Amino acid sequence: MKNILITGGAGFIGSHVVRRFVQNYPQYQIFNLDALTYAGNLENISDIENEPNYTFVKGDITNEVFINDLFDKHQFDGVLHLAAESHVDRSITDPLAFLKTNIFGTVNLLNAAKRIWKDASDNKRFYHISTDEVYGSLGAEGLFTETTAYDPNSPYSASKAGSDHFVRAYGETYGLPYVLTNCSNNYGPNHFPEKLIPLFINNIINNKPLPVYGDGKYTRDWLFVEDHARAIDLVFHEGKNHETYNIGGFNEWQNIDLVKLLCSIMDDKLGRPTGTSEQLIAYVKDRPGHDLRYAIDATKINKELGWSPSVTFEQGLEKTIDWYLSNEEWLRNVTSGQYQQYYEKQYQH
Repeated sequence: MKNILITGGAGFIGSHVVRRFVQNYPQYQIFNLDALTYAGNLENISDIENEPNYTFVKGDITNEVFINDLFDKHQFDGVLHLAAESHVDRSITDPLAFLKTNIFGTVNLLNAAKRIWKDASDNKRFYHISTDEVYGSLGAEGLFTETTAYDPNSPYSASKAGSDHFVRAYGETYGLPYVLTNCSNNYGPNHFPEKLIPLFINNIINNKPLPVYGDGKYTRDWLFVEDHARAIDLVFHEGKNHETYNIGGFNEWQNIDLVKLLCSIMDDKLGRPTGTSEQLIAYVKDRPGHDLRYAIDATKINKELGWSPSVTFEQGLEKTIDWYLSNEEWLRNVTSGQYQQYYEKQYQH
């Protein structure tokens, strides 16, 4: 049996990955390591907590002694590293937290893996999950490929770029077997409501303003989280060592168009007159270093591993809305306490 460590597995993307691996690979013993910060929620994985091949471990990847002890105890054969500070707005107000988790935490994991994988062979793998934001901003044309030069513009993307470079450096310097993926914006069930889609779903339910940055023309490529989990599964098992794969949804939306589509679907689901939710749109002051456009070229993972999205954005968005409307208790639980303080501070203007 292989021992697999998944970091950040109580978070949004991580919970979907953990569930997939626990359910699809009973021959693996899955260890889910999460610090349970504001975005980590054990409710996300309550359906698998009693599975015989699953173990939850509460801990912080920035604690070097703790990480080394964990690796010594369980002798992990594989690491899927999803733990990260990931919200751009938070990185602007507290960049040091992002440096600590995203770079120092990643290096702690790399050092621990390097130490116990002294004679690493093809049956070991360090999988680092990253973001398209490391590439910077695109103009009106073009796509990010795996060879696009890094040009991060926010403390968040700079910290993720740094962690990516460390992973590749450990591969080149120490021969550490790794794969790396850069993904576009994820959406779907269990997403903490600080990101655009779950935030606006929650606000529409509660008739609160929908804060749109700037003129709303910012463009993003959107990836349904279950499709991302499926891609991560493929890359972990079939990707080539020391390779990078971009994972994107093959679609782009300007924020304002996405918001209007979301409003329309929500009005229909909630039985409100058409146009009701659009009246909640409130344009707010733009954030510093806001990249105009991201767009992923996912040709490589499609051609080499046969992956492609299973749903259109419209289908995925409807599935996402249905999940939130069916799980309002989950939504209420995660939007209390610290979240309320953060929200009031971030969007008070």
